[in-house]
Amino acid sequence: MTATDLRLALPAAGAWVAAILLVGIPGAAGPVAGAAAVAVLASLLGVASALAGGRTVRALEAGILPLVAIAVVALAIALHEPLRQPAVLAGALDTGAPIEVVVALDETVAAVGGSSSATDATVVALRPRPAGVGGGADPELAGGAAPPETESMREVRVPVVLLGFEPAERAALGSRWQGLVRLVPLEAGDDRVALAKPLGALEAAGRPPPLMAGADALRERFLGVASTFPGPGAALLPGLAIGDTSAIDAELDAAMKRSSLSHLTAVSGANCAIVVGLVLGLGALGRWPRAARVGAALVALGGFVVLVTPQASVVRAAVMAAVVLLALATGRGGRGLPVLGAAVLGILVLDPWIARDYGFALSVLATGALLVLSGPLAARLAAVMPRAIALWIAVPLAAQLACQPVLVLLAPELPLMGVVANILAAPAAPVATIVGMAACLIAPALPWLATALAGLAWVPATWIAGTARVTSGLPSATMPWPEGAIGALLLAGLTVGALVAAGVPAPIAGDRLRARAALATTAVLVVIVGATAGADALGRLGRPADWVIAQCDVGQGDAVVVRSAGRVALTDTGAEPDALAACLDELGVGRIDLLVLTHFDADHVGGVEAVVGRVGAALVGPTDGARDEAVLDALVAGGAVVEHVTAGDSGRHGDYGWRALWPPDHRGVSPGNGASLVLEWRSAGECACPSMLALGDLGRDAQESLRASVRIAPVDVVKVSHHGSNDQSAEVYAEARATLGLIGVGADNTYGHPTEEALAMLADSGGAALRSDRLGLVLIAPGTGRVWGAGLGGRSGGGSGAASNGQSGGDSGGGSDGDCAHGAGWRVWTERGAVADPGEVGAAD
Repeated sequence: MTATDLRLALPAAGAWVAAILLVGIPGAAGPVAGAAAVAVLASLLGVASALAGGRTVRALEAGILPLVAIAVVALAIALHEPLRQPAVLAGALDTGAPIEVVVALDETVAAVGGSSSATDATVVALRPRPAGVGGGADPELAGGAAPPETESMREVRVPVVLLGFEPAERAALGSRWQGLVRLVPLEAGDDRVALAKPLGALEAAGRPPPLMAGADALRERFLGVASTFPGPGAALLPGLAIGDTSAIDAELDAAMKRSSLSHLTAVSGANCAIVVGLVLGLGALGRWPRAARVGAALVALGGFVVLVTPQASVVRAAVMAAVVLLALATGRGGRGLPVLGAAVLGILVLDPWIARDYGFALSVLATGALLVLSGPLAARLAAVMPRAIALWIAVPLAAQLACQPVLVLLAPELPLMGVVANILAAPAAPVATIVGMAACLIAPALPWLATALAGLAWVPATWIAGTARVTSGLPSATMPWPEGAIGALLLAGLTVGALVAAGVPAPIAGDRLRARAALATTAVLVVIVGATAGADALGRLGRPADWVIAQCDVGQGDAVVVRSAGRVALTDTGAEPDALAACLDELGVGRIDLLVLTHFDADHVGGVEAVVGRVGAALVGPTDGARDEAVLDALVAGGAVVEHVTAGDSGRHGDYGWRALWPPDHRGVSPGNGASLVLEWRSAGECACPSMLALGDLGRDAQESLRASVRIAPVDVVKVSHHGSNDQSAEVYAEARATLGLIGVGADNTYGHPTEEALAMLADSGGAALRSDRLGLVLIAPGTGRVWGAGLGGRSGGGSGAASNGQSGGDSGGGSDGDCAHGAGWRVWTERGAVADPGEVGAAD
């Protein structure tokens, strides 16, 4: 057996760890690079001295390459830092002052109505705004107008996340846009430097380069061809062929993820491998010299990267695919690891901030697994099955084993059907990719032939979509797993133990050690499965089946469900369709009888795709332009009846009655946060229905106007406005006297939500904060005033302080004095942990 060559793999791993640490500590890379360089020189002198004395010092020799790798990557970080944050940008980042920029889009953005809440872009030129211009309290004062041109544009390259970019027409990758923005710095280790919020409409400032523009035209033409076919296969085909996932709905996307087939829905190393492998195969048939075959393959790979858009993830996938194919095509197998190590080092030097990217980690691990594990696994499996079938199983199994410890950091579950789904999809993926890509390339010249080829590619695409839906829908498709670093380390240890027990890589120890490894792995696995799956089962059993209000954990956004008498109402959809779809599936919600869209910001309507076709009626406030109307058009096309609601309107939802308190029925309120649709929910019958006031995203001024226009009556639950920003009216919360405050907020949000001020207002009014970032899914049900939680690892908590009905016997505030919230009581269930006591909410944050 040939020994695995780790000479470059270990230095690459060391440099990777160093990059993960150093990109998060500004200014540390330079000193580390200097220290590593000194250590390298010292080691070289030590080796030279030893050799001069006729001795060898293997420890020093082995340490030189890792030190060199660390020094090179640290130096790269030190050189990149001033380029990512040039001095001319410092003032805008520190003070939030407006700045005029030209940005180049790093991804294609759909026209209005698409998902454009956050777009990767690069600031390629900027002009600092002169001091004193537009520096007032109103950030929108300038209206997007460019500042006086007292300074010329300065060329820079600063990666940012462009917020709220809503072009009137499809904006291609590489196109340039100019306007005034406000920058909000992100954490040092983030691959993007800042959030860029436009202070008005951005104006087109340049088309993409000709090659990229031509590729974009090809992609757009192919999307039109694929859309002529029915079913999920048509939605999946562009993703399989050219990495365009814009047609994939939330349901199909969730199914692909649960079945571990999501790598097929966008460009991955597998897509690149198919392209290069096809060219190498054609070259072999034509008896081309090796140099010609490799050259043609690289040209084809470059063209494929341009076609599917040269984003960082695509370039990374192309590099990894080239590594695998070049290593395996030359019969080097395990010796491909030095090439992989060199590729990793090269990518880290070019973009050190990619070290913290999960996609990068998955690409490296999958590539390494194919090089090191697939062969030994196939050899072990070949003992009990034909060699071809063994290799067919070994490839996805190796990738799954290597990647799963990282994947549990993203979703704490094991896709038990993942290997099976990949085996079933494996024969279809190359056909859909190759034939679909051919259809894309010839679409402008021979549209009839492109349609025919797309029809052929649609068949395997439909097979893959069906495989995803069937395997993801099986009762045991996934198994819960401990979350976080502990869960990843446990799974990694179990994976190593299982491989040792199976003698993979081929026998590294005697039978006794293998037997012990098998026993230990099995015992640990039984304990973990019992603890996690058992706790999950108990948590589900303890979940109140009679819940009436649910707050979904959809990240930085709102999604609140009200259920009564068999009818379901949903207020807002959050930003991501897949997050909302997962929550609704968890709740067993299919039909949405009533959808309430408080306003049209992306974090409130971005997930609407998940419910299109499932909505009976929709209540909406003021709209503002084509983007908002496109949301309503999609709902109407799906069968919904849309009703524009203003203050004073009311209706019935099961045993609940709802009443609109805001916005007023006049044209003086501009669409947006200040015109959020505010509903009051109260019992309209004999039900045990906690009363609720849902404030949308009203700011302090709008809340005060609301308070002046209508009496704020006491309620049990308040949906805290604007995710807990500090732009709140303490008087509104004091009058509402809610015992529970629902706060839809993302764990990694960069806005500081919920703020100490908002939490204090809630606590001062006697309310406990039910934060989705900490508690996950929250359910409120009729009961005796009990709060408890269920989560992985048996995390739970209880207590009656936060759940006791503090308003028993109080004034109902009119309308429904018989509201059960003032008599029957209620209880709360949380997915993760217990609810803080109202008196401790502010301090708990």
